[in-house]
Amino acid sequence: MTTTVPARADGDVRAGAAAPRPARLRALLRAAAAPWRRSAAVLRRPGLSLSVAFLAVVLVAAVAPGLLTRTDPLTGVPRQRLQPPGAAHWFGTDQVGRDLFARVVHGAGRSLQATGIAVAVGLVAGSAIGLLAGYLGRWVDELLMRLVDVLLAVPALLLSLALVTALGFGTVKIAVAVGVGTVAAFARVMRAEVLRVRASTYVEAARACGVRWYGVLFRHVLPNAAGPVLVLATLEFGVAVLAVSALSFLGYGAPPPQPEWGALVAEGRNYLAAAWWLTTLPGLTVAGTVLAAGRVARALDGEWVGRR
Repeated sequence: MTTTVPARADGDVRAGAAAPRPARLRALLRAAAAPWRRSAAVLRRPGLSLSVAFLAVVLVAAVAPGLLTRTDPLTGVPRQRLQPPGAAHWFGTDQVGRDLFARVVHGAGRSLQATGIAVAVGLVAGSAIGLLAGYLGRWVDELLMRLVDVLLAVPALLLSLALVTALGFGTVKIAVAVGVGTVAAFARVMRAEVLRVRASTYVEAARACGVRWYGVLFRHVLPNAAGPVLVLATLEFGVAVLAVSALSFLGYGAPPPQPEWGALVAEGRNYLAAAWWLTTLPGLTVAGTVLAAGRVARALDGEWVGRR
């Protein structure tokens, strides 16, 4: 006895072919709505939004200060000396009649330049040390980690002071000095991540396939170990701003009358009783930058932990 299978009508065939379309449509809609969901998540965290906005303004001040003020930061009007903050001078004027807001805006360029160099020095040197120590192991690990222990044994600011005394004064030199003080932190984080990634299955598979050690290191280990190190770089950005400002406050930065955030605080300390704004407002700018960078770093750290 033969069983006849009824043929599906053309309409059924078309319906079957079109069945997966709603699923694909839902996937496309979810992908299109993902940026909006992320934007809504950011708006639900006002602290993060304010931090990003503040850092954006600071970046604009560093890159294009003319967009925020047209006033010359080096030219003063003696009859307008020590005027309090107001509509004409948002941050007031200093002891020689220079606009303090213009000096803070133009000082952002030098301060952030030194901060960027310091973070780059620490990131590159520290990541290289941690990468080689974690991947090669054995005596290389022992030697490099003892060097890192020596750096950790000396307080970062004291090490920076010693280096800048040897190198000399200047914005770039204090940046290098601060960067050397952050090498140890980057090296330890990178080494820990390399040790974690090195034991992964795909790394073992790459070795078994005959990939050379440097190919495994730069194609598989480094990209998967770089996330926490970049988050640390964001956090160290705020710390470096504070360290660069401290060295500038002590007089190791750019020579006067060139504006730097730390130097502005130092210039106003002799007028603290009569003109509080000379130290308070540049100091609040430094504090706001440090806190905003730390808030962004915590958000990035949460995103990285969630993806892992």
